[in-house]
Amino acid sequence: MSGPLEGIRVLEVAMYGFVPSAGAVLREWGAEVIKVEHAVTGDPQRGLRQTGALKVDGDPNPNIEHANRGKRSIGLDMSVPEGKEVLLELARRADVFLTSFLPGHRTKFGIDVDDIRAVNPTIIYARGSALGPRGLESEKGGYDMTAFWCRAGTAATITPPGMQGMIAPPGPAFGDTISGTNLAGGVAAALLKRERTGEPSVVDVSLLGSGLWSMGHTIALTTHLQQRLEAPVPGVHGSPINPLVGLYATADDRYISFVMMQPTKFWADVCRHMDLEDLIDDPRFATAESIATHTADAVEILTEAMAKRTLPEWSERFATLAGPWAPVQDTLQAAEDAQVRANEYLVQAGELELVANPVQFDVAAPSTAAAPAFAEQTDEILLEIGLDWDRIIDLKTAGAVT
Repeated sequence: MSGPLEGIRVLEVAMYGFVPSAGAVLREWGAEVIKVEHAVTGDPQRGLRQTGALKVDGDPNPNIEHANRGKRSIGLDMSVPEGKEVLLELARRADVFLTSFLPGHRTKFGIDVDDIRAVNPTIIYARGSALGPRGLESEKGGYDMTAFWCRAGTAATITPPGMQGMIAPPGPAFGDTISGTNLAGGVAAALLKRERTGEPSVVDVSLLGSGLWSMGHTIALTTHLQQRLEAPVPGVHGSPINPLVGLYATADDRYISFVMMQPTKFWADVCRHMDLEDLIDDPRFATAESIATHTADAVEILTEAMAKRTLPEWSERFATLAGPWAPVQDTLQAAEDAQVRANEYLVQAGELELVANPVQFDVAAPSTAAAPAFAEQTDEILLEIGLDWDRIIDLKTAGAVT
């Protein structure tokens, strides 16, 4: 089954996680993606072997695979005239130019919008930045930790009052991957516009903008009320007026999250599933108002009841529970979740299983492949643009390609 972007060609001149993850999404949507890497050093992400306590020895290396699945790689030095000629020839044949380079570097290497449009006037030019294309800091770089996590408000919002420092992101490339998906969506919209009007677009997504979008509901509330949202005490999650929005511990020290926003609708069903039938008609829990008044009583009752069985036992019982609930899972547990597997949210990419991009078409998981080795497809890409072996050898001798 072909993807919706089948036949679209993307030229990616980018490093690290953010913009390459956009290329990964576009690839899983069916586009062909050529990844341009420095002829000597390659993408610096290839050298990333340890993120926090997670250390990778040997290959495959998930730090490069996640954002580069299914692409083809060419080793190319844009600072060499011959290398620049190859780049422009690739751009001439592409539908999308995807880059993470800062404005100064785009100017230095002659790959800014006007440079690329000079050889391909209808190309979609897509930029991923740390802080956006305008403003005094538009030329500054950054990472998801700085621009997405810290500056856009997430870190301060989830860090409990009185705690020194901040709570860190839950894992590497957290903001990068979210921002990359946003950028891929922008590229897809720009391709549709070009198809309908013939007009190409410049697409911009920043880590800062994506971080703000992720916090958008909270920012709307806090700015409207002019009230800072303080994080809950660690380990405590619940509503002061609804016992069916809360976190409850099981007998095996696991947790179940209830999120039933209409307590009167679900109260009787919860009681039946938790052997609390005698409380179905309890006047304390008969209306939304009475439930709000007696939330503390209900929380105490539900806490005691939940502690009587293990998570597997509750999971079996709650299979028929009408209201939304979920086990609190770590990433290993989530990866083995039956619902995750049923929807093929993890896909095979070479030797690794990777999380697929979250968009599916025609109720099918995307097809993907392993990330390329550094400069793995240089020769075949050069042959495809019409160069013969003598010219390829000359380029390699000049240090233009690897």
